Amino acid sequence: VRAPHEMTVAAGGSAGKTIGRYANRIARGELPLDGTVYSLLTNENGNTLHGGPDGFSKREWALGRDASGRSAKFSLVSDDGDQGFPGRLEAHVMYSWSDEDELTISYLATVSEKPTVVNFTNHVYFNLRGDESSVAEYVLQVNASEYVVVDSDLIPTGEIAPVAGTGLDFRQPEPLGERAIDRNFAIDGWDGSLRLVGQLSDPRSGYGIDVSTTLPGFQLYTGKPGAVAMEMQHFPDAPHHDNFPSTVLRPGERFEAAIVYRFTGSR
Repeated sequence: VRAPHEMTVAAGGSAGKTIGRYANRIARGELPLDGTVYSLLTNENGNTLHGGPDGFSKREWALGRDASGRSAKFSLVSDDGDQGFPGRLEAHVMYSWSDEDELTISYLATVSEKPTVVNFTNHVYFNLRGDESSVAEYVLQVNASEYVVVDSDLIPTGEIAPVAGTGLDFRQPEPLGERAIDRNFAIDGWDGSLRLVGQLSDPRSGYGIDVSTTLPGFQLYTGKPGAVAMEMQHFPDAPHHDNFPSTVLRPGERFEAAIVYRFTGSR
């Protein structure tokens, strides 16, 4: 499978890695679940970020491959109490390439012993030029009429507000500009099916990325020079907000999700 050689993934502490057991933030390191509040390890302003100080992005996953040579499967076991999370979690992540220049990331998880919460993502940063120039000219379109409102520590208030009239309105293709964005968009009409949710392109290089997912949230982060993170995930701090899609996983259930990045364009 050929991918445009000028496209690069920016380096960083979480770049290109699987984030878990819970991507994004859980307020105060407190996980309320079935009448019990579990104390999680905290690592950002008293909150739990990306699964805690020793989250899944810092672990060594077991690697396996399929016979076709097109996929690689990574597996990890997270014991009951890991970073404070309840339940023994078995997690699997599959990376697959297609002849249409599509990278599919598939997630599967099961839990035993106790219920838990699960929110996986891939923290990839995309650079469509292959250099460190600004991403201000990149053009983004996101199928989201609303976004998750957060406080100064990026913890959700519980409100899901319209993007109209804000600097977060990407319902039509819009240059990113120089603004620094770290927000979670609520995908319109989310029903758990795999569908196109956003498109990023660079008019200078001609390259682009179409993003599809089964997940309800589109986390956009533009705080790293020369790169853009588009993290498909559940909403941050969902365990504290009943109006957010649930992230609870119970024994006997399966968590399944997918993200597809389709690379387009050429010089």
